[in-house]
Amino acid sequence: MILVSKCLAGFSCRYDGCSKPDRRITELVSRGLAVPVCPEELGGLTTPRLPTELTATGEQVLLGCGRAVMRDGTDVTREFINGAYAALRIARDCGAERAILKAKSPSCGNGLIYDGSFTGTLKEGSGVAAALLKKNGIQVDTV
Repeated sequence: MILVSKCLAGFSCRYDGCSKPDRRITELVSRGLAVPVCPEELGGLTTPRLPTELTATGEQVLLGCGRAVMRDGTDVTREFINGAYAALRIARDCGAERAILKAKSPSCGNGLIYDGSFTGTLKEGSGVAAALLKKNGIQVDTV
């Protein structure tokens, strides 16, 4: 079983209320080979919602050394952490050893995420959920 970002499976759960369907991901879900999750919704955030970026990497946020902040300054760190742990529980429950997540996302990004300035600038690092999944031995790839 593979854990996948819900927006890549065609669900309208992104911050802007849209999806980013990827044919390969929707096929995996339709064949019962993948479980879609949205860590941000699992953490209690609504859709749509304001864009959010991290002030540090997801790894640092999990250690308490950074925050997840909406464009208006609202701190949603707790929701991001709670959603990451909920995604991890789902991955464990379904036996997922791999995840295919949405690139650049503050939750799901792996390798590159936005830098917290809301200017479209990228930095090295992972989103909060991706970091937690990797820390727990789940291979994370992005689309």
